[in-house]
Amino acid sequence: MNVDPWELPVLYRSKQQNIRTLVAVLLFGFGLNACTEQPNVEGTATLVVSGARVWTGNPAQPWAEAVASKGDRIVAVGSSEQVMGLVGPGTRIIQANGGMLVPGFIDAHVHFTSGGTGLASVQLRDAATREEFVDRIASYAGSLAAGEWVVEGNWDHQNWGGELPTREWIDSVTPNNPVWIYRLDGHMGLANSVAMELAGIDADTAEIEGGAIVRDEDGKLTGVFKDNAMALLAKAIPTPSDAQLDRDVAAASNFVASHGVTTVHDMSYVGLPELNAYRRARDSGRLKTRIYAVMPLASWEVLQEEMVRTGAGDEWVRIGGLKGFMDGSLGSHTAAMLEPFTDSPNDRGFMLQEPAVMEDLVGKADAAGLHVMVHAIGDQAIRSLLDIYQRVVDKNGPRDRRFRIEHAQHIHPDDVPRFAGQDVIASMQPYHAIDDGRWAEDVIGHERSKTTYAFASLIRSGARVAFGSDWSVAPPTPLEGIYAALTRQTLDGANPDGWVPEQKITLDQALTAYTTNAAYASYEETLKGSLEVGKLADFVLLDKDLSAIPAEDIAGVRVLQTVVGGQLVFSAD
Repeated sequence: MNVDPWELPVLYRSKQQNIRTLVAVLLFGFGLNACTEQPNVEGTATLVVSGARVWTGNPAQPWAEAVASKGDRIVAVGSSEQVMGLVGPGTRIIQANGGMLVPGFIDAHVHFTSGGTGLASVQLRDAATREEFVDRIASYAGSLAAGEWVVEGNWDHQNWGGELPTREWIDSVTPNNPVWIYRLDGHMGLANSVAMELAGIDADTAEIEGGAIVRDEDGKLTGVFKDNAMALLAKAIPTPSDAQLDRDVAAASNFVASHGVTTVHDMSYVGLPELNAYRRARDSGRLKTRIYAVMPLASWEVLQEEMVRTGAGDEWVRIGGLKGFMDGSLGSHTAAMLEPFTDSPNDRGFMLQEPAVMEDLVGKADAAGLHVMVHAIGDQAIRSLLDIYQRVVDKNGPRDRRFRIEHAQHIHPDDVPRFAGQDVIASMQPYHAIDDGRWAEDVIGHERSKTTYAFASLIRSGARVAFGSDWSVAPPTPLEGIYAALTRQTLDGANPDGWVPEQKITLDQALTAYTTNAAYASYEETLKGSLEVGKLADFVLLDKDLSAIPAEDIAGVRVLQTVVGGQLVFSAD
């Protein structure tokens, strides 16, 4: 019988299929385990990394000195003397000179194509003043032809004291170009008057449930739109061409490779155009990053049909996951909270979707055997989603479903143990802790901050935590994420001992979250996430041993080389 290891239980719709798949997975797992002993491959290695401090992620062999691969698989992990015995005439040898080798970093939450688009667009994340914000937009718009859109941006109004920008700030410098630029969290955007006119938005435009159209004290539109209301603008932006998508994928893939990322879980609400762009890049040999492409939860039937048509994918491009939204973000005051915001006593945020609607979608997608993951940031949203997940399990019965909560940022203390108890994966982004930590207590107060980005509490409770970046909301830089998880030193330097220091975690825990646990979060733990014989040859060489330097220095460590499938896809040289 030919076994396809990608046909995991998550991808099937019927009980009979689940049984067949479980058998296939067990057979595949037995085959992999059977080759964990070093095979007789002398002279056959195509790539060897020697003289390294190797963190394997394998509890049975935590540390090593060298790794060898043949083709796209690891064939040996051990001492330099052992592994150098596999060198033949055609073997490529990388001398690590004491650098640290780790499994390829897996970013469990990115927005991949929009990140690629943003690399070439106006950069607003660090604009520190209103004047700098406007000047950068003016300069970028001046480089465009009339009618071209200014998009992405990723601004942060907290940089200049918290005042929201308005279209009046930018109308005079963008008279010929529509502007639709996101706040860095992706839950609020600013449009200029040209964009609003193209989108058919005026003072009479009705409010949108689960969103907000921001108006000034006179009722005039400011150009700021929150959450579901953002769709009013998004629909006016021209659909990117295949050529544009191909450029975005190439830019994103090259960029994350330079930071040691070998796999991403793309949460961009992937549609068939983006999925086909990934497939084109794979088929042409241009793709440097393995992709788990996650589609909108509301489109679960589209995903189901696509999987019937094409299957689950391969080791480069996979489908099977669905993402939904419970609420918005803290920075936009659209996270759904159990109690009002500290700085806005009449405001608790809001749900983007009625819980009953979410439960119906999750139940149907889960019954179809698909992999469900839902964004929830506020404590009310998280609690409601945990309740929904439990009711769906009770209704649909036991299986290996691996429900995920994306972000899981502001958890009520009573709900922390529920992640482990319900076997729900906390898919979190540690860089957010040192970014939002600059101002979060102004919004939710000190007490609620104690279980905000509660990495340590979750891990101590037995929950499985997977790390990512949320790029382009935050940089796709795992080393900065590890630094954030270990130090919790906020970007403003105001917390030298760490913001909520009791939530700091260890280096081993952070590396595990970026590798082994992130692989588990996409049903790929038998293929990647640790350096073991038989697994994919995805690994990263760092210039320093992270275990031998202060945690405060980790953000400055350099990625020297990134290898995916035994092929060098990035070299600092």
